[in-house]
Amino acid sequence: MYRMAWTDERMDDFAKHTDQRFDAVDKRFDAVDQRFDAVDKRFDAVDQRFEQVDQRFSRVDGDIRDLRDEMKAGFKKIDERFEAMHRLLLQSSILVIVALIGLIATQL
Repeated sequence: MYRMAWTDERMDDFAKHTDQRFDAVDKRFDAVDQRFDAVDKRFDAVDQRFEQVDQRFSRVDGDIRDLRDEMKAGFKKIDERFEAMHRLLLQSSILVIVALIGLIATQL
């Protein structure tokens, strides 16, 4: 049955029970806060690890740049050699053609 009247005693009991329940909720929130603190510590550790990874990638990136520069220098040398060989081949071909023309001219 639903009571329509609230006595002071009933109000005090209600307030007491409400306070007890909120105390329990506060304890739960304290536990949640402790868990979040632990998670924050874990994230701090992960951040430190990522900083180490970033440093390693920076070193690798520097090594790759050095290697790329060395490769460019090497390819430049190879290009110069191919150009020299091309010039020599062209000059040899011209010399052979001139020699053949001279041979044909002396035979006529």
